[in-house]
Amino acid sequence: MRKLSRKNYKPACVVLLTTALACFGVTIHAQSPLVGNVLLEHVRVIVGDGSVIVDGAVLLQDDMIVAVGASADLEVPPNAQRINLTGKTLMPAMIDAHAHLGYESFNSWGAQNYTVENLVDHLNRYAYYGFGAVFSAGSDPDTLALRLQKSQQDGATGGARFLFAAGMAPPGQGPNNQFLVEAIAVEQNTGSTILRGLANPDQARVAVQEVAELQIPFIKLWVDDRGGSQEKLKPEIYRAAIAEANRLGLAAVVHQQFAADMPDLIAAGTRGFLHGRLEQGFTQDIAKAASANNVFIVPNLGLGELRREAIGEDQFLAQTLPTSAIQRLSASAQRKVTPDRETQLEQTLRNSFSYMLAANVDIVLGTDAGAVPDHPFGYTGHRELEIFVKYGMSPMQALSAATSVAARVLGLTDVGLVEADYRADLLILDQNPLEDIRNTRRIHAVYLGGKQLDRAALEAGFKSGGY
Repeated sequence: MRKLSRKNYKPACVVLLTTALACFGVTIHAQSPLVGNVLLEHVRVIVGDGSVIVDGAVLLQDDMIVAVGASADLEVPPNAQRINLTGKTLMPAMIDAHAHLGYESFNSWGAQNYTVENLVDHLNRYAYYGFGAVFSAGSDPDTLALRLQKSQQDGATGGARFLFAAGMAPPGQGPNNQFLVEAIAVEQNTGSTILRGLANPDQARVAVQEVAELQIPFIKLWVDDRGGSQEKLKPEIYRAAIAEANRLGLAAVVHQQFAADMPDLIAAGTRGFLHGRLEQGFTQDIAKAASANNVFIVPNLGLGELRREAIGEDQFLAQTLPTSAIQRLSASAQRKVTPDRETQLEQTLRNSFSYMLAANVDIVLGTDAGAVPDHPFGYTGHRELEIFVKYGMSPMQALSAATSVAARVLGLTDVGLVEADYRADLLILDQNPLEDIRNTRRIHAVYLGGKQLDRAALEAGFKSGGY
């Protein structure tokens, strides 16, 4: 039997806001109280570390997991509420390690949508699809983002846990040209910094120090000239930023232009890459260097693949979309039910995955959801897992990439595993995803902070117009 214990942790509300964010004009909704001891029993448990308990039981106390083991062996308090989950699979809630929250709406995309209400809607969409945390990478106004994090920590705001990075690039550069205009507009609208311009190494060090003082644990660097339309961050500048981040205990994650940029960024001490750049130029040596230096890689392949698909016809997504969005994302000249496949590209991607797997690289789930219009939150994470398996990962490896590995590289020590002393962020499925990775779509229930999410209520709200 796994150890029975508990540590101190602030409980977090699961679904929606309470009075702590009333000043932002967000609708307030009631939520049921925590229920004490709950036993989820006779369930297949995918722990998140590669192990499985065939007939498992998980004991929850309020917002935490206090014991995990075989159903026949677990000691259960006499007052526990017992829930029989025979035939179902329980696993940790998933984590999206690369997204951009706040700008997306299924009616428009841009700065006009960036509100706390919209951010919370995005966090609730992630929760609906079984995600317990999401990392928004360099596109959020820092003051507002910190206030949202504080509200979640205080238990006033629900949805998936919100993580974010401070963005850095050459002055006035960074995100793609469309995104750049909107990010600058959000800065102006909020009076809060999103993009810190780095013109020289000294300025880079000072910018990192400012972020450390704000207690933001991540910086995100753009190393990309956007096809010649922007200035590319110079090596001497990103080396200074990364070195200062490492000195101060911050993690530096990178959007790089090509695979050829990766070796020097690895040598500089980057923590991870938010785009794998696996399509061309990715080599065994790069994979070995990443592994040797504890650098994670987010393949991020769905952003290119799904934009060619008629995803509006997928009921797993359509159940959370207003009718207008379903129509726009259904079959058209741009989107096909069965897109054409590029055989040579797909073989290259399989080779790149084989290099990473052979080198034991930390492969992490990330989607870039919200960076461009119509790349939806939550749904795209499930699709990315399908892509992982298509290119050579086992279902278990893919699930670990979405749970324990993602938690570890993001510095989350209380989620990502079904273990005692971990927060009760859980995804319960009607079918076994180890047999077919698409079974992550067969969601029976989602628990965040020990409370079951009211997915039906969320779905009704999304369908009525969403955000």
